[in-house]
Amino acid sequence: MSSGWSVIAVRYGTLETTRSEAYYRYQSYGEPDGPQVLDYYFWILRRGDETILVDTGFDPDVGRGRGRTCLIEPAQAMAALGVGPETVSRVVLTHLHYDHTGNLDLFPDAELLVASRDLDFWLGPLARRPQFAHAVEAEELGQVLAAVDAGRVRRLEGGEEIAEGVHAILLGGHSPGQLALGIDAVAGWTVLASDALHFYEELERDRPFGVIADLAEMYEAYDTLRELCGPGAHLIPGHDPEIINRYPRIEGPARDFAVEIR
Repeated sequence: MSSGWSVIAVRYGTLETTRSEAYYRYQSYGEPDGPQVLDYYFWILRRGDETILVDTGFDPDVGRGRGRTCLIEPAQAMAALGVGPETVSRVVLTHLHYDHTGNLDLFPDAELLVASRDLDFWLGPLARRPQFAHAVEAEELGQVLAAVDAGRVRRLEGGEEIAEGVHAILLGGHSPGQLALGIDAVAGWTVLASDALHFYEELERDRPFGVIADLAEMYEAYDTLRELCGPGAHLIPGHDPEIINRYPRIEGPARDFAVEIR
């Protein structure tokens, strides 16, 4: 029986790029380059009076500095959907890249749920090497470290039920401790893949995304997602523009940027 979670995807930003930038070694496919749109999301899980926020988007200034377009500031989108420190006691960080950890200062008392593997890597020495460091913001990692010191971080190993009907799935690949969530939702079994899968096409054509911590683990993550999502399941990638078109809009002030998975 469904535990009754509603799942909302919030699109707050976008980037117009190219396929050769988005996909790893795109030239190896022998296809012409072309445009690729990458959208930015965070997610909200709700059941009764309980709300879990999944990722917090990029800081608008950080996003602009990186050439990303902010369609609506995450804080404004959250406010329109009734998400704030008074309604959210837990924030799941699927990994610690900049576009998933901005705006943490909006939730100064919330418990942060993070994969141990991701936490240890991004707070460790290898994270300072340029090919990794480009994906994170030092100030935001500092906020996570401060939360660790304050006892506000819950480490996840993968496989935990973090709330009734919400399961943590450790996949790796894109980030050393990349998490997905498996949810017993109102809509049926739903997997928030986050950045274990940026686009539906990655899975359909077995084409890895361009930002990789471990290529073998990325391929293994695709296999795991295929196993997890049989007929009737909802699989939600982290950055696919199609999400906003596949699912019904939230009625009211959030209609332009939020959909419910159902």
